[in-house]
Amino acid sequence: MDARLDYFASPTAGKALKYFMSAGRELKESPLPAATQELVALRVSQINGCAVCIDMHTKEAAAAGESPVRLNLIAAWREATVFTEAERAALALAEQGTRVADSAVGVSDEVWARAAQHYDEEQLTALVLFVSFMNAVNRLNVITQQPAGDYQVGQFH
Repeated sequence: MDARLDYFASPTAGKALKYFMSAGRELKESPLPAATQELVALRVSQINGCAVCIDMHTKEAAAAGESPVRLNLIAAWREATVFTEAERAALALAEQGTRVADSAVGVSDEVWARAAQHYDEEQLTALVLFVSFMNAVNRLNVITQQPAGDYQVGQFH
């Protein structure tokens, strides 16, 4: 499978994505726990059907010590007992933030309040920015059908 566009060969993409991806690197350094970031990235990417991001974040999470059980259960996190309450709150916010078109309220007050019980304002800010960032990256990849399977841990760091 070949991608519709080669972002690495495009001067326009090169200029724009340089800044865009630097925002992603900054978010990696935020006070939001790294494990939570990977779980959120993986779940958002599953919802959006972004194969290349699922490939990347599954491999990055595993390399960082995430268990295969948790990685395999992320799609069914509500029924799984392996996630903390804080992680569940982040995943609920990420799901509603990803599916804003499916709800008249976007992210509900209940989901926001639950996240605010587990994360301080700086972490919530990072979480909202991270969910938004992942949705944008997913769209860049899905629209252009970027192929998945060949990602190597650390490839884009």
